[in-house]
Amino acid sequence: MNHSKYQRFILHPGVILISGIVLLAATSCKKELVRINKNPNAVENPQPDYLLGSAEKNGADVYWGQSSNFASSELITQQWAMIQYTDPDRYIFNANSFSTLWTTIYSSTLTDLKKMMALAEQQNNKNYIGVGHVLRAWNFQLLTDAFGNVPYSQAGQIEQSSVAAYDAQKDVYTGLLKELDTALSYLNSEGAPIQGDLIYNNDISNWRRFANSLKLRIALRIVDADPVLAKSTVQKVLSSKELISSNDQTAAFVYGASPNWNPVAANFSTRNDYRISKTMVDRLYQLNDPRLPVYASLPENPDITKYVGVPNGLTTSDANSLGLANTSKPGSYFLADNAPAVIESYSEVLFLRAEAAARGLSAENAESLYKQAITASLNQYGISEETTVNEYLNQATVKFDADNYKKSIGIQKWIALFGQGLEAFAEWRRLDYPELTAAVSGKYGKNIPVRFIYPSIEQTLNRKAYKLAVAAQGTDDLFTKLWFDKY
Repeated sequence: MNHSKYQRFILHPGVILISGIVLLAATSCKKELVRINKNPNAVENPQPDYLLGSAEKNGADVYWGQSSNFASSELITQQWAMIQYTDPDRYIFNANSFSTLWTTIYSSTLTDLKKMMALAEQQNNKNYIGVGHVLRAWNFQLLTDAFGNVPYSQAGQIEQSSVAAYDAQKDVYTGLLKELDTALSYLNSEGAPIQGDLIYNNDISNWRRFANSLKLRIALRIVDADPVLAKSTVQKVLSSKELISSNDQTAAFVYGASPNWNPVAANFSTRNDYRISKTMVDRLYQLNDPRLPVYASLPENPDITKYVGVPNGLTTSDANSLGLANTSKPGSYFLADNAPAVIESYSEVLFLRAEAAARGLSAENAESLYKQAITASLNQYGISEETTVNEYLNQATVKFDADNYKKSIGIQKWIALFGQGLEAFAEWRRLDYPELTAAVSGKYGKNIPVRFIYPSIEQTLNRKAYKLAVAAQGTDDLFTKLWFDKY
């Protein structure tokens, strides 16, 4: 032993104390830095049920929220209109107008689903994996419907690369149909249970119905562009006999009270920018439609006893001159904190089946399914009195026109999809009904947008893939028709 060193320790014990304090402080600082740099909102040990609920809510919020719904697609399809700050209603959009849909799905929803599915694989719970594939398919369907070519096959591979190639829209839809088949191969009502499901309350049989119903939606989405695949998909889905078959089986995210409230309610709690569109109000009056009091509120001015829609695309000054109290907000049903974000309804499934029959893709009765679809939509909003339903269906303006099934289905589906802006936008482009007139003071004259613009972040961080996508698809503007939109 080195006695002199030992003596120094004995003679200067404060050195040991100070050294220990420094070491302890350094260690504590490191621990503190680790603690401070943790995301306080992140789950340290995530479980599949928490990740599933998070992915569902994030998806519902962006789907039903302002950027991609009532500040864009619902304006374009003239379900809603703007009474203040009307630029979006005049198609004055930019490369950031639609970024929320893109960034939320890619950076949040799909990330949660990927982690959930990986954990489920470790736990050998195939039902979580199946549900994950269904939700992935729905989210990618929203993206490609809106933008066209999007990253799909390479999306979410951040471990390999920070950029991702864009897939052609045709390949995305084909991939989604395969992914839904994969989902169905995993989903088993007799298998391990799941938790945290805020759409179907952990009911796997309903997830199977939703998966097949999404396949039916995609089949009709591509029917003009790829009729062979569309037909085979329709026939496969119908033969499964596993479809959404009642309003109780509708795929919907049901909100609660603030802060977990419907994005529409959240917006109207502090703002007063939106009204129901005059196009929608006029059509509902024309058809004596009993959904009008559900879709619209009477103006706050007690002297006005009729519903008053706002024309789409007024200048801000012209819109303001109508008066906030003299025009109709959307109905209280849609403004409620707990109003559901409908993802795919029973009514929509019946309309899809009616169209498939009208096109000769099935042996079902198109007219009967069309009537059932309207009835399901009326029932969805509590309108079930038999006389009221029959009187509506028997009007000449409502009856099914087999010679122009696109018009009959297009108008009634547009009405039934009120509030579902992204889906209404896709179906209006595909069916070309109702025939809409461009915004009154629209930026582009008589032209109405037919797609969303890619977010500017893609031009910055994924520029090579972005440029290849634009070269393949067409100019990145509001008027480049997408692959599915043939007519």
